[in-house]
Amino acid sequence: MTVVEDQGHEGAHRPAAPPDWRTRVEPGPLLPETEPYRVLGTKAVERVDPALLRRLYAELVRGRRFNTQATALTRQGRLAVYPSTTGQEAAEIAAALVLEERDWLFPSYRDTLAVIARGVDPLETLTLLRGDRHTGYDPLATRVAPLSTPLATHLPHAVGLAHAARLRGDDVVALAMCGDGGTSEGDFHEALNFAAVWRAPVVFLVQNNGYAISVPLAKQSAAPSLAHKAVGYGMPGRLVDGNDAVAMHEVLSEAVERARAGGGPTLVEAVTYRMEAHTNADDATRYRVPEEVEAWRAHDPVGIMERELLEHGVIDEAVVAEAKERAEEFAAGLRAALNEDATLHPERLFDHVFAERTPQLTEQADLLRAEIEAEAEAETGSAAGPVAGSAAGTSGTATGAGNER
Repeated sequence: MTVVEDQGHEGAHRPAAPPDWRTRVEPGPLLPETEPYRVLGTKAVERVDPALLRRLYAELVRGRRFNTQATALTRQGRLAVYPSTTGQEAAEIAAALVLEERDWLFPSYRDTLAVIARGVDPLETLTLLRGDRHTGYDPLATRVAPLSTPLATHLPHAVGLAHAARLRGDDVVALAMCGDGGTSEGDFHEALNFAAVWRAPVVFLVQNNGYAISVPLAKQSAAPSLAHKAVGYGMPGRLVDGNDAVAMHEVLSEAVERARAGGGPTLVEAVTYRMEAHTNADDATRYRVPEEVEAWRAHDPVGIMERELLEHGVIDEAVVAEAKERAEEFAAGLRAALNEDATLHPERLFDHVFAERTPQLTEQADLLRAEIEAEAEAETGSAAGPVAGSAAGTSGTATGAGNER
């Protein structure tokens, strides 16, 4: 090791400082706001395009009606499960509206409203939650990845797609959504670390609604905010009022533009609240008190937007009535679509599992086909009773398995 003379102590020697291999990034600009960023309720709303404000409002009204309708359809048995975004509509709508047609949205299972706001057919969006068939929509055609039920596993996919697009020279940004519970998964760490190192054009939107099913945020993270986690990866973090649709649209737009310009990823935390239970199978009263829910109702994203725009004269009662009427028409169309029984074939169960069907799947498909043919023969009376009964029972099980998926 090289030594240098210590001028402060005669005859003393000390080792030279080792070379600095660290990435020199000033942490200050990466730090998020100390309080969630807001536009509604401030003078900043006066500089926002009134056309954008009216569009955001109309989408919020439709989004709220979608949530109430989907919840009702679940109770009627038309949906197997529905994770409501009531109370989170502002973040959902903003996430969809800031993207260009060429960009990609990577939603979690709760982000059906963002998928619909992106332009995907509502029936196709809810097909997975109905239990009819695989994704329900074409990801390549819609530029929307499949709804991800496993927590955060879609985040590395978003980074991989965005990085690949950049290598190809495609002007594409990926926006990946997850909840606060998703930040506790290893996939979250891997996605953010890879994206930051390779400066992938990705925007990570964390909807912090207070609970990962029944686990409150305080038992998941001791960080000042989830947005502060961005600094450790070397990307900017933004802390936003997730119930302020205008603030969400502004911050996400800036993050998308930054990513598209080569500035790398951004982590955005939307502070919001899940007004309904985790899903229709959850009893939220077991882990939160009614007073907490009522306190958040005063900060309802639809209500605060409507009051603000009425106060500033951006909308009037006629606009409010029209938005609600169109939302009702939308809900009626959704009811009609889901009231029709889907036409399913059990053999479709083996489609889209792999690009090329494996020998095991081929064997299973052949077995199922034989059972279906045996059942058909039994119904026409050409097969013996015991064989027909066995085939019918097995085929019914296979069909049920297909519907469960």
